[in-house]
Amino acid sequence: MPKFMYSGSYTAKGAAGILKEGATARRDEAARIAESFGGTLESYYWCYGEKDFMCIMDVPDKVKITAFALAVGASGVFNGKLTPLITVEEMDEITSVELGNFTLPGQ
Repeated sequence: MPKFMYSGSYTAKGAAGILKEGATARRDEAARIAESFGGTLESYYWCYGEKDFMCIMDVPDKVKITAFALAVGASGVFNGKLTPLITVEEMDEITSVELGNFTLPGQ
């Protein structure tokens, strides 16, 4: 099942929501969202620095999770980033693909 990391930084409005609802509510909502997409929430962490939180989700529908990331980004409560995660085995498959001949810019 495809695995994604979703991370982000809260705006003032989003941070006010966390202060009101608590951190557990955000983790529980992430789990509910993953489950509604037919997946699971593997982990959820709060961070210091550039990002305020990150979570790992297993979600079978790439289109749906991407649409979700766009909708949340448009909400203005935080700036998020959806990152597909690639297993070692998938990277082995990727690196063994024959691409054929092509010309790179400037060649």
